[in-house]
Amino acid sequence: MTTRTARYLFLLLIPLLVMATPLGDLDDIATAIRKGNAKGLSAHFDSMVELKMDKKEGTYSKAQAEQIVKDFFSQYPPTSFSFVHDGPSAGKNASYAIGKYVSGSKKFRTSVYLRKKGDQMVIQEISFEHE
Repeated sequence: MTTRTARYLFLLLIPLLVMATPLGDLDDIATAIRKGNAKGLSAHFDSMVELKMDKKEGTYSKAQAEQIVKDFFSQYPPTSFSFVHDGPSAGKNASYAIGKYVSGSKKFRTSVYLRKKGDQMVIQEISFEHE
């Protein structure tokens, strides 16, 4: 392989590497939700997070949001969770994902909005709404 060919291959792979980053973050987020791991989920929170969960709605610090999510997971322990749709958001360097969270017979539509901050994607908004 010539240097020129290698350079072209590298340039073709850059967009794939850039796009893979949010998917890796989403995999980690999905795993934390699936396990009911509030601490693991909060590792992806921005310093302030907008939450909409059960009867709680507002903007909270990362620590407050972690406690609210922990309480939610305690009240509604996960039976299953998966993202069913994700993609780039209208804003630059932002993405979203929509999932289904099941706790026993209760089902919640889950929405996550992420924005690039520095070199990582952070959760700015997350909601769990009864279906």
